[in-house]
Amino acid sequence: LRYRPALTKKPLLEGVTTASTFVVDQPRCVFTGYDNAVIWLVVALDKAASTFNNSARPGTDETAFQRFPNPVRAYMTLNTTLGSYPCPKPEGDITVLRVGSETSCAQDATRPTCNGPLPGPGPYRVKFLALEGSVPVAETNWSVPITLRKAKPPSSISTTGSRHSADMVVITTILSILFAILLAGLVATLFWGSDSCSGSSTFSKPESVTVRRYNTHHVYDQPAARL
Repeated sequence: LRYRPALTKKPLLEGVTTASTFVVDQPRCVFTGYDNAVIWLVVALDKAASTFNNSARPGTDETAFQRFPNPVRAYMTLNTTLGSYPCPKPEGDITVLRVGSETSCAQDATRPTCNGPLPGPGPYRVKFLALEGSVPVAETNWSVPITLRKAKPPSSISTTGSRHSADMVVITTILSILFAILLAGLVATLFWGSDSCSGSSTFSKPESVTVRRYNTHHVYDQPAARL
């Protein structure tokens, strides 16, 4: 078939390529007429694409993901029927495939068709292959080489940001200590102030004052003067 798989160009789709995955468009309206076929995605090392054997059976040691890239140079995965690639595309359908998205089966030899994470940056090539039973009935062209992102080596990562982070930790620690000292001083001030106020509000009971009574002689009544 004249179709050539390619990385998706869907707008707003992030992570088209990562360190272990890439995203290609689904082959919509490509395998029309092959209703009884199972469509497989073949992932190969760039240099091994031209030597891939179309008669290789999926799910065997010859095409197992767990043996890729050595000794297996190409594996088969993401098998589906034509019903998964309807034409025309219904509104709202997701029309991409992420190659390398399954991690749970990467080391599981009982799942040789696992869509596991790719082992390195590549480059890789992919194509779609339609099989009826074990017989290839149609296939697309190989994609152009696809190279994944490379992780930065530790030696190339700048430590400037880390130094700034360490400085911020020191400054934050100093400020925390100063704040604690200030808070302790404030609490102490409030405590002593409270004691002082309590002392000034206490009054001692005044001593009782005894008043003596004095009688003066001239205040007594005198006998009335007789006429």
